[in-house]
Amino acid sequence: MTHTVHVPLGERAYDIQIGEGVIATAGAFIAPLLKRPRVAIVTDETVGALHLDTLTRALAAEGIESVSLALPAGEATKGWPQFTRTVEWLLEEKVERRDIVIALGGGVVGDLVGFAAAVLRRGVRFVQIPTSLLAQVDSSVGGKTGINAPQGKNLIGAFHQPSMVLADIGILGTLTPRDFLAGYGEVVKYGLLGDAGFFEWLEVNGPALAAGDVDARAYAVRRSCEMKAEIVVRDETEQGDRALLNLGHTFCHALEAATGYSDRLLHGEGVSVGCALAFEVSSRLGLCSQEEPSRVRAHLKAMGMKTDLSDIDGDLPDANGLLDLMGQDKKVIDGQLRFILARGIGQAFVTSDVPRDVVHNLLDEALAARA
Repeated sequence: MTHTVHVPLGERAYDIQIGEGVIATAGAFIAPLLKRPRVAIVTDETVGALHLDTLTRALAAEGIESVSLALPAGEATKGWPQFTRTVEWLLEEKVERRDIVIALGGGVVGDLVGFAAAVLRRGVRFVQIPTSLLAQVDSSVGGKTGINAPQGKNLIGAFHQPSMVLADIGILGTLTPRDFLAGYGEVVKYGLLGDAGFFEWLEVNGPALAAGDVDARAYAVRRSCEMKAEIVVRDETEQGDRALLNLGHTFCHALEAATGYSDRLLHGEGVSVGCALAFEVSSRLGLCSQEEPSRVRAHLKAMGMKTDLSDIDGDLPDANGLLDLMGQDKKVIDGQLRFILARGIGQAFVTSDVPRDVVHNLLDEALAARA
């Protein structure tokens, strides 16, 4: 069974199709979008080995020709060299403005390919086929595209909405437990930022979801996409409410930069640690009770997720160094760093009114606990 979540953005509206086996029928979904029966697929080497044949067969069944490029797997791909390679390959393949580019992969591929589509011939259409839980619930939806810079994560990019998102629940079974749980960090975020009932559902159903329950996975992806779509429609280019989706990300992006965008810390793991820290800051500022961050940490730990700086292997900068990295965040306005804090589970809000010393002391204590 396929569930459809509609993202109503006027002329740029699109559907998210969520279900088991969606890739095997991708041609039927994509064919109505095409002006000519040809697409260009960009994937990574790991995902391509698992799913590219299924996709190309599904396209061929509808008479759609395809060409493909496989990039190296990993966060390090999301930079200028592979971006340049992708754009130049698309030009070599004579991709036209009316064509469709398909991003087949996790968040790295989706972000990079979306950005390439945004700038190629000043904008071509693209379809997201997210193959990780993180990409299915977050990065594939909403039109944020981009690459990383040495100065920080996602600092180079554009808003460019996909023409369709195809989220195949079945392929989540090919993820390693670590990659699946990293994506779960983004799922939990939705409950924490705006739906306490969803967080309660996750507390009960999270273990079954992690163990492979297809119905639980489908519901979690659908609810996450619904929440993201609602926020994106209210604030497409992050002038206000959309910043709520960055709960935990101010800390996360600094920690990712500090670990060199490496396998030491996956993005969703950083989100998990960041959410725990954001709720701790909220409690220290008297915005919520101490029971709230304790409950958040208890669920994350019960799921086997990272919650503390001590869970990150290797060296980290000191508190001042981490604060400097946080200062490169895209949410900085007039030099003022914005945080997403919470008055309780499901009650997140955006603020710049956070004393630096509160964050500094929290980071200092968290770093000391690693010793």
